[in-house]
Amino acid sequence: MGILNVTPDSFSDGGQFFNAQKATDHALRMIDDGADIIDIGGESTRPGSESVSGEEELRRIIPVIESLSGKTNIPLSVDTYKANVAKAALEAGANIVNDISGLRFDKEMAGVVAEKEAPLIVMHIKGTPKEMQKAPVYDDILTEIADYLSESIETAMKAGIKKDKIIIDPGIGFGKTFDHNLQIIDNLDKFKFLGKPILVGTSRKAFIGSILGDVPSEKRLMGTAATVAVSIMHGANIVRVHDVAEMAEVAKVTDAIRKEQEERNKNL
Repeated sequence: MGILNVTPDSFSDGGQFFNAQKATDHALRMIDDGADIIDIGGESTRPGSESVSGEEELRRIIPVIESLSGKTNIPLSVDTYKANVAKAALEAGANIVNDISGLRFDKEMAGVVAEKEAPLIVMHIKGTPKEMQKAPVYDDILTEIADYLSESIETAMKAGIKKDKIIIDPGIGFGKTFDHNLQIIDNLDKFKFLGKPILVGTSRKAFIGSILGDVPSEKRLMGTAATVAVSIMHGANIVRVHDVAEMAEVAKVTDAIRKEQEERNKNL
């Protein structure tokens, strides 16, 4: 999944593609580089970010969705927690809804997705983007994330979203400390019991910068590659990344290793 931030203030690439033509061109490059899905967002959800209106979000993303939907057949995901934005995006040509709140921030979201018969990504978040990184605390982080996602799945299915159209995301960096992020990656397989594909988004995030000596986001390529490989080995089905060409190679090699491992385990 290639990340397309049509925002002025995203943590890594804010402002770079804050123009419909530039955003479209970048998305097409990511597709050429091997992206299977393009995730389009019009509101930054970096730690400490302020929310924007649905109208502003739509102003940013709809021209890009309309442009891309006429140029590619690969799925377009809309990264939003607002039901009215999701509805307009799906009508403009988006195919998937990626809700960072796991259906918590807008109670109308599940109904919109069900009506449009779209796939849905539900993510775990503790708090809101503005304050989520202010000392998040858990008693048992893996259990709490699993319970949260289980409730999201139940809400989605009650609204009429088919069970095979739901994807889960444990929410790396969304109300998580440095240690929480590492624990989640190391235990991704613990979420397999939910029976859903797992999406992981580690790309260029702050915990990688911390490990590497507080390097800026644009210098976290190899650190991101390590997290992508480990996430795939531990059960990730979709990786959400900025650097598509490089991470497509990482995924291809890691998939080959995991496939060999699975074949060997079958023969034991």
